[in-house]
Amino acid sequence: MKKKIAAALLLCALPPSVWAADEKQSLADRLYDKYEVEMLGFAETRLGARLVDDEHEDTMSIGEARTQLRLSRDFESFLVQFKGDLLADAVTEELDADIRELNVSFRPTDWADVKIGRMVSTWGTGDMIFINDMFPKDWQSFFIGRDDEYLKQASNVVKTGFFFGDYSLDLVYAPLFQGSEYIDGERLSYYSPAVGGIVGQNMVMEDKEPNRWFREDEFSARLATSFDQIEAALYAYSGFWQEPEGMDMASGKAIYPPLNVYGASARSPLFGGIGNVEVGYYDSSDDDGGSNPAVRPSEYRFLTGFEREIGQELTGSVQYYIEAIDGYSSYEQALPAGMQARDEYRHLLTLRLTKLMMNQNLTLSLFAYYSPTDNDGSLRPKVKYKLTDQWQIDGGMNLFFGEDEHTFWGRFQDNSNAYIGLRYNF
Repeated sequence: MKKKIAAALLLCALPPSVWAADEKQSLADRLYDKYEVEMLGFAETRLGARLVDDEHEDTMSIGEARTQLRLSRDFESFLVQFKGDLLADAVTEELDADIRELNVSFRPTDWADVKIGRMVSTWGTGDMIFINDMFPKDWQSFFIGRDDEYLKQASNVVKTGFFFGDYSLDLVYAPLFQGSEYIDGERLSYYSPAVGGIVGQNMVMEDKEPNRWFREDEFSARLATSFDQIEAALYAYSGFWQEPEGMDMASGKAIYPPLNVYGASARSPLFGGIGNVEVGYYDSSDDDGGSNPAVRPSEYRFLTGFEREIGQELTGSVQYYIEAIDGYSSYEQALPAGMQARDEYRHLLTLRLTKLMMNQNLTLSLFAYYSPTDNDGSLRPKVKYKLTDQWQIDGGMNLFFGEDEHTFWGRFQDNSNAYIGLRYNF
């Protein structure tokens, strides 16, 4: 029944040009000719199922119909942009609307630009690993087979850029903190330290998110420059952990502890490819030097990567990532009896392979995570085929494995799934 509802909603949501292909002028052309409004978008449906039985979750991992509309209008002195999604979700049996962009941008001077409103922000050098990118993510979308676009969430911010010769300074202010969409048990299961095992819909995590405007806010800064083919940047962030990394003992709810991040990155041509390095220090200010077991401790993070073409229309990249707990001995001593301690160092390797075939209409890709310290990881094989200029089909799998249930990837091992999607671009 859920699949029939999703399919019917998709048919209703498809753009008029699908049904009126013989029209001499499309709706997008008419909008531009009359109002100078540019319009793009797509309609798609996605279906997926678990590959592992999970008593705490539905067998269907994804079942949805989505339409996205993008509008923009250039008024010469300023630009207005809109991007919105309508979603019919058969797993949660809900209809939803999401505004991913609604903003105005302008240049008050030759050395500054301003963008105000709702938007998706991103920076840093990591590939699916984020150190200094403290903007909100949607990990549920990432793990169930939605397009990679939906890994990044939109937020309401004021973004300014200043340009001084070879230097640029970006400042992003969010008057109200918005955390990432994390795995809470509603549609994906996870490991709960409280019960010492895997839980899901039987124990959906409750959180207490900051909600005081201009008091519980976020500020991000990046100073970037280029020299001798090297792109370098310094970063700073003041706000909160993006996922609930603390516990309010009084209410029993998960909380977002305060967090400051300081980091740097560099990217440069190297050995016929592109090399990058990124570092960051996560200052968990409520951690008390590792002695507060209710808050995630401060950490050092390091990433290095390399990407290059390794064959005809075949690209490969590798990354090496480390997390190191600051004040580990204090952290160990403060842990309650029976609670599983994290390792002082967590190492992670990634591999990405991308192959283009059939005049670049067919894309085969694999992204793999593996942690030698946790002995766990994830595999993300994907295939995408462009049927025509408008139609494309894609599919893939999200596979999780781990020796222990409490490790980063091991806690998701009951969520392995496969999915397929069909999209019409207009």
